[in-house]
Amino acid sequence: MHTLVFLSARQVLQCQPAACQALPLLPRELFPLLFKVAFMDKKTVVLRELVHTWPFPLLSFQQLLQECAHCSRALLQERPSTESMQAVILGLTARLHSPETEAGTQPLCRKHTLRVLDMTGLLDDGVEQDPGTMSMWDCTAAVARTCIAQQQGVTGEPGLAPVPVEVRVDLRVNRASYAFLREALRSSVGSPLRLCCRDLRAEDLPMRNTVALLQLLDAGCLRRVDLRFNNLGLRGLSVIIPHVARFQQLASLRLHYVHGDSRQPSVDGEDNFRYFLAQMGRFTSLRELSMGSSLLSGKLDQLLSTLQSPLESLELAFCALLSEDLRFLARSPHAVHLKKLDLSGNDLSGSQLEPFQALLQAAAATLLHLELTECQLADTQLLASLPVLTRCASLRYLGLYGNPLSVAGLKELLRDSAAQAELRTVVHPFPVDCYEGLPWPPPASVLLEASINEEKFARVEAELHQLLVDSGRAHVLWTTDIYGRLAADYFSL
Repeated sequence: MHTLVFLSARQVLQCQPAACQALPLLPRELFPLLFKVAFMDKKTVVLRELVHTWPFPLLSFQQLLQECAHCSRALLQERPSTESMQAVILGLTARLHSPETEAGTQPLCRKHTLRVLDMTGLLDDGVEQDPGTMSMWDCTAAVARTCIAQQQGVTGEPGLAPVPVEVRVDLRVNRASYAFLREALRSSVGSPLRLCCRDLRAEDLPMRNTVALLQLLDAGCLRRVDLRFNNLGLRGLSVIIPHVARFQQLASLRLHYVHGDSRQPSVDGEDNFRYFLAQMGRFTSLRELSMGSSLLSGKLDQLLSTLQSPLESLELAFCALLSEDLRFLARSPHAVHLKKLDLSGNDLSGSQLEPFQALLQAAAATLLHLELTECQLADTQLLASLPVLTRCASLRYLGLYGNPLSVAGLKELLRDSAAQAELRTVVHPFPVDCYEGLPWPPPASVLLEASINEEKFARVEAELHQLLVDSGRAHVLWTTDIYGRLAADYFSL
């Protein structure tokens, strides 16, 4: 639904040349709504002029493109239009290249001049690119080009230097874009356009390049470092981690696929691990830690004991955790603060089940998001865990994909979860009843790759949906779609 004010704003922008001429006459209070309408409807001429003449110190995508009182559409939940993003960047460039007054226009008042353009929070879904939208990779490249061009271009008449603008962005970098982004960060130093990275994600980047980028980032801006597919090992990690530890405001550290020097213990490997632990102890604001696919068997106590403050999000997928690791975590100060926990790929079916249940009990008051994909949980283990699982009264998301559960087990879970009023999403496996000739116990690889009886599964889906409707929970999503962007980011919890 749209309000009359929204519909009026949309009508005003129908003729873009006339709307641009009218902007100086309109109340500044209308600019935020006009920006959302122009961004949504791809009114690029008006959008460029809105940024060029923005009357407030801050222009924030997160504030302007969310659901609002005039329009329920949340544009941040969609891939941004390439045309609209380019118009914003062109408007910023025009602003930087304009003197404070131009013939025939109103002066840009320094009291209300734009100081910060916050482009963070754009959707980064990782799916195939739509030609009409801009991915985070494209956004990074567009902002980088603007920084380089600004440094190389003319900045205005002598004595009329533009007011500096800080551009806050989430940056994505890989081998192909590294040199370009490094040049952009260098160009922004001392430039009227200052690039400020909030979240950095580096994929498949050599160690020396990762260090070089970290050295160029503003220590006061960085919130998250996410290193993926970098094959660092403990040796490489011990080189990079001191450069990360200088970011005292860092709240999230994600170190995916840190492959194990520790598989072949050595004096050097132990020294590197101890050095890594010492550097981890330097973080004062860390709230999320992800160590997915890192070999941490029997070492979780050493890792978590070094941290200065309790974590609220902990991802330990495919870390080969032992019962002693889970037992330590359940008794640690972190457990009672956890909002998000990912134990995917760890076997919870044997001796690990009891300490896992103790961990759930400890985290029950705070846990919002629980991911247990491929944990070898069959009906027996699930039913034994239901009493403590259903005590997680605030739980919103439960991921159980890739576990050997039957239709009966899923129905029992559905019935017992009625007590969890906040639960909105359950990602469940295809029931073992729907496979043909399944070995028992079935390996996770078989559950993920074997074909299912589609007709039988369709009947199961209908039964589950009817149970939800009958219990007044039709709003709860039960799905087998693990690629549906249902898992929440820690900062959105």
